[in-house]
Amino acid sequence: MLRLYDTRNRRVEPVLAEGARSMRMYTCGPTVYRHAHLGNLRSYLLSDLIRRVCERRGVRVAVCRNVTDVGHLVDDAEIDPAGEDKVLARARAEGRSALELARSYEEAFLADTLALNIRPPEHSPRASETIEPMIELIAKLVEKGHAYATPDGSVFFDAASFPSYGEISGNRLDRLRPGHRVAGVDERKRFHADWALWKPADRELTWESPWGRGFPGWHVECSAMSLRFLGERVDVHTGGIDLRFPHHEDERAQSDAAAGREVVAHWVHGEHLLFEGRKMAESTGNVVLLSDVAEAGLDPLAVRLAMLEHPYRRQMNLTWDTLRAADRTLRRWRSRVAGWSESPSRPMPAERVAAVEAAFDDDLDTPLALRLLRELERDESIAPGSRLEAFLHLDRVLALDLASEIGRTPSLPPGAAELLDRRERAREAGDWAASDRLRDELAALGVRVADAPEGQIWS
Repeated sequence: MLRLYDTRNRRVEPVLAEGARSMRMYTCGPTVYRHAHLGNLRSYLLSDLIRRVCERRGVRVAVCRNVTDVGHLVDDAEIDPAGEDKVLARARAEGRSALELARSYEEAFLADTLALNIRPPEHSPRASETIEPMIELIAKLVEKGHAYATPDGSVFFDAASFPSYGEISGNRLDRLRPGHRVAGVDERKRFHADWALWKPADRELTWESPWGRGFPGWHVECSAMSLRFLGERVDVHTGGIDLRFPHHEDERAQSDAAAGREVVAHWVHGEHLLFEGRKMAESTGNVVLLSDVAEAGLDPLAVRLAMLEHPYRRQMNLTWDTLRAADRTLRRWRSRVAGWSESPSRPMPAERVAAVEAAFDDDLDTPLALRLLRELERDESIAPGSRLEAFLHLDRVLALDLASEIGRTPSLPPGAAELLDRRERAREAGDWAASDRLRDELAALGVRVADAPEGQIWS
């Protein structure tokens, strides 16, 4: 069964009980005020891999991924209830209404996830359309003594009422200090680390509530949506490493305080993505979109393959050279699979496939899985039909569309696929004499071979 690193428990452990046949997973979705960059998309690839590995074992997975189209502040790190909503700020800059802007970037996000073969979630609630469950959750927290209203119409979570706060990030309440960019201490709060569940306002994207007109805090959105759509038992909660604090700490406190129990069994986080050695963020001016990759003439799934080459828990430095190399590998594998498909099908090499699947199960060790796959690709002792079945079977997790070239190329004569494989390996080894000899053998079979920067091309 799949084992993952649990951020809260600080160890790799099974995410489901032996024999479990269902799993509920929540993943923090996009804030739809701009295009998602490759660093954002890495987080959603993580949840997709978890899903695919579990489904390979016959587990039915239900995923909830929210859409934040209201309530996300420009300065989240300071837990500042007076901050400006990111969606409203960008809408004003682009001269559109907030919901027009949000729907536009939501569609762009969904197109990117589709291009990366990230499966759509069973539930994708929008914050602006889930206000009622948020108000109900806030009222429940007030009733249970975990939240309090102030005269101006704000509602704050009482952090001191949740003693285990900080178990995910290590940021315990007794060590927290007011943010350095917040002027003074908010007199409305009982404790400086309390955060706003409801904020009073009279502008676009506000709603009536028992405490007056306003809008929800960002952190309460995920609690309300996960409880509404997945219930009080969530097996896995995923997100980027930057969400550990304060977002996931606040979310855990809200959900557990309302439910009276530990709601999320396992918290799993993916590390940051660098590009050409620098953090990918608008603030650094180092943003690369999936559309930029396509415009460079590369297959979007080269991004998926490049990310699979690195452990999800380690910071990754993506480069254009890395992406071009992944694109070449992707095209070669598709060509090999198409060539192998001309040979009779054979049973998969069971031990080799089991080793790759064991790597998937071991905290998503995709780098090892890919190394084992390359070894299988080069192993001439394994029949082409067996390698075909193995690659197609494992592509259910890799999701690289490795079968996409089958049937798109002319049929190879018998034996030609093996000769092409051997010639490609000879070229990689610099054995030009063998390469020329194999080209002559292919020509005798009626297959013409030419060499190009991206590899050999045959007709």
